[in-house]
Amino acid sequence: MNKEIRHLHHTLVDLVGLMNQPQRDSALLQEAGVDLDRALFPLLVGIERKGPIGVVELAGRVGRDYTTVSRQVAKLESLGLVVRSASKGDRRVREAKITAQGRKVARLVDAARERIAAVLFANWSKHDLQDLARLMRRFTDDLSTFASRDRQ
Repeated sequence: MNKEIRHLHHTLVDLVGLMNQPQRDSALLQEAGVDLDRALFPLLVGIERKGPIGVVELAGRVGRDYTTVSRQVAKLESLGLVVRSASKGDRRVREAKITAQGRKVARLVDAARERIAAVLFANWSKHDLQDLARLMRRFTDDLSTFASRDRQ
């Protein structure tokens, strides 16, 4: 099993490296026809997918400093893509929520991602793609459970 774990780790390091390349986000935004600072893009997507979400949690999800994310969310708010308000559960926490305009931008990006994925997966069978999605979800869920256990 050690050989497989090593291989998986190397593959994940390669994947994370590819996913974190700035030009990847720039190309996706260009394909979507969206004029948005590349640094704001992952935050908008995170808010759209996980919102309403507090800035501290969002910062943790994107691996950035809280103060940086707070400034960037303020920029998204000034662009009309998100709104911030007090959390219903804890009034001390300010949560970001996507606006209708933010949803429109996210839909454009999603459509661009699908066009890019269609090219990327053109030679994959439907079954292989379903297996990849299923196994990635299982791995992510298990990793999340393991990480939650470590924080306790």
